Amino acid sequence: GINFDIDKANIKPESMGTLNMIVQVMKDNPDIKFEVDGHTDNSGAAAHNLTLSQQRANAVKDQLTKMGVDASRLTAKGFGDTKPVDNNATLEGKANNRRVEFVKI
Repeated sequence: GINFDIDKANIKPESMGTLNMIVQVMKDNPDIKFEVDGHTDNSGAAAHNLTLSQQRANAVKDQLTKMGVDASRLTAKGFGDTKPVDNNATLEGKANNRRVEFVKI
């Protein structure tokens, strides 16, 4: 997956494998478009998390564009902490919630 440090929109280096796979999928399927959905854990205020999640989605969109994907094939949307995939009561759960997902549009 694509993960982030606490309260940051910098893509962690270990996320590059996933980004490379997305680029390849998009090269192999020139008609496909994705919405890049940014998410946070529940630390901090909801308004801050919404902004941070949008910054994360934008960071991924920007990185994919730098890697050769046409920006018109990507949209970015932040959801803050409203869609957790794991329990925010643990450090591991919080880390899993700091993520970006791809939704085919």
